[in-house]
Amino acid sequence: MKCPFCGHDNTRVIDSRPAEENNSIRRRRVCDECDKRFTTYEKVETIPLIIIKKDNNRETYDRSKIEAGVLRACHKRPISAGQIEKLVDDVETEVFKMEEKEISSGVVGEYVMEKLKGLDMVAYVRFASVYREFKDINTFMDELKKVLDK
Repeated sequence: MKCPFCGHDNTRVIDSRPAEENNSIRRRRVCDECDKRFTTYEKVETIPLIIIKKDNNRETYDRSKIEAGVLRACHKRPISAGQIEKLVDDVETEVFKMEEKEISSGVVGEYVMEKLKGLDMVAYVRFASVYREFKDINTFMDELKKVLDK
């Protein structure tokens, strides 16, 4: 770390402690050249995740959009709020594990469908019908046959 007083680039940390409710670290430093002390703050850099929509528009990741889609699919189904919360948490974990700066909405949708399939088949089919934009009854029936065959 460069000294703000003399510009020398050899400084030492003499004290560290959590700051901002453990969201950053406050460090007291001393310059080996001029012996002056100064404080720095270290914080995790968070780069917002960008979702690439079907029309190639980009927008920042919004957890509430996943929640809303899952809630619509689970409407009047025997699924608790806790189960929905866990499903969204699991999807979010998978998405952030990829460590990508941009991710297709299709990837997110596939994760949601995979999790819904294990939770409730009716909710899965509801979500898939909107997500995959079934054009007609035959496409819908093909998806139902896949579900029933498994």
